[in-house]
Amino acid sequence: MFTQIVDPVGNLGLTCLVALVPVVLLLVLLAVFRVSAWLAVLIGSIVTFVLAAWVWQMPLGTGAQAYLYGSATGVWNVDWITFWGLMLFNTLNVSGVFENFRRWLISQGTLDIRVQTMLFAWAFGALLEGLVGFGYPWAVVAPILISLGLTDLDAIRVAAIANNAPVSYGALGAPIIAMAAVTGYPLLALSGSVGTVVAVLALLPPWVLIYLVAGKEGFRDGWPLAIVGSLGYVLGQWPTAYFFGPYLPDITGSIVCFCALLLLLKVWRPARILGHGGVPVSAAELAAEAREHGLTTGEVLLAWMPFAVLVLVVAAWTGPWSSLPAVGWYFVQVQALAPETKATITAAFKFAPWVGGSAILASWLIVVALLTLAGNLKPSDIGGLFRKTFHQMWGALLVGVFIFGLAYVFNYSGMASSLAKGFSYLGTWFIVVAPILGFIGVALSGSNTSTNAMFGKFQALVGVQLGFAPLLLPTLNSVGAEIGKPIAPQTASVGVSTSKFVRNEGEVIRHNFGWTLVLLAYLIVIGVGFYFVDPTVMRLH
Repeated sequence: MFTQIVDPVGNLGLTCLVALVPVVLLLVLLAVFRVSAWLAVLIGSIVTFVLAAWVWQMPLGTGAQAYLYGSATGVWNVDWITFWGLMLFNTLNVSGVFENFRRWLISQGTLDIRVQTMLFAWAFGALLEGLVGFGYPWAVVAPILISLGLTDLDAIRVAAIANNAPVSYGALGAPIIAMAAVTGYPLLALSGSVGTVVAVLALLPPWVLIYLVAGKEGFRDGWPLAIVGSLGYVLGQWPTAYFFGPYLPDITGSIVCFCALLLLLKVWRPARILGHGGVPVSAAELAAEAREHGLTTGEVLLAWMPFAVLVLVVAAWTGPWSSLPAVGWYFVQVQALAPETKATITAAFKFAPWVGGSAILASWLIVVALLTLAGNLKPSDIGGLFRKTFHQMWGALLVGVFIFGLAYVFNYSGMASSLAKGFSYLGTWFIVVAPILGFIGVALSGSNTSTNAMFGKFQALVGVQLGFAPLLLPTLNSVGAEIGKPIAPQTASVGVSTSKFVRNEGEVIRHNFGWTLVLLAYLIVIGVGFYFVDPTVMRLH
């Protein structure tokens, strides 16, 4: 077994600087030179491999195996999920049921900007994040908010801030799956720990959203919306994350949130109907309000059908009662010994045919069959759906290949162990640094999944050396990454695609920046609170 060299340069500080070269290179290529993500990660993985072999004396043979196993994991554990998630989303668009769902939802609210913000930015945005991610919630939600009177810049900011809490479970759990792959920690345990922190984090954004669209005036008679919106999402998100895994928390969170808000609106509505900025909507506007969706009961049920199918199939397929995800047809690994912690670092690939992505595929097949029977989809549409999805996804699919290869080599060679040793000298203060690293990583790379793959093992190793609860630092890395999304150039480039700020992402990022720092500070307080008050929820179980 290859034994890692923790300080190959002979000076731990310099060793850590060399270990950071791939990280800095990757972030500079993405954020400064705006190189395509797949090309930046390919270059970064080559540099990582060269440094691992040259400086850390990683054996070429087993190092190449580690890279291949990582790439295979990226394809099968992550790309397989995100591809079918986007296929499902595109199918809903082509068939028209997504538009019908949007029309029905608009009709359930009032002209009050606070109500529409909670329905669309908060609940609907979480649904889009859970299905697709990659900035699509901004792109879909912002035009709706603009049509309700927000400026383009304010609408994008509201969509972005609302998108914070759901990001850790975006694209059907891909970030958590990435974290489990690189750390070796149980997927369900990681999902539960991240879900617990996200549940506390999610209590704040609805209040921020109401303030952003209606100012302090919006709280006077709008506070029930914030309470019901936050608790509704948490009641759907946390039990799913804790007991079932990372695939559906955003979906169930958004659905329960919808139901809670719509039930609230049946028995209570704000005393005043406010527009953007907290200005009362005029009587003329209220009189002209025509919000009938014009859909039949069958059309409404058909619009909800894909989400019901997805929840039922994925829950049955991947729940704790199912043996399907544990089935494995092929397993390979290489191992290294980390001398500081006496831990065995494993780079492995397991071909499990019935992983979460296969459940999403099964859901898509059922939805396609039902939509075809209903006459909303023609068999001839299928080829176009594949072409459109691949055209949208090929770059992201390559990122999955290269970032996991990079991460596996980074961990296997000892580069992550060297960084962990250096950062461990911060002691307990590292609990403040952990979410900031995730925040910086995603702000520059644009991907929570990539950030977890890059920093996940490093955070876990620091936690072991400092004696923290095992899941605490990886969890803070993941949730810190979700908070950085509103200032990520790659996310913003997708998010502004339906606004007048196309190719002017810098203005959007500056507009979003202040509130992301508020949420980051809130997360640090949450992390410190769990460390001192109740660290047991972050232990393996």
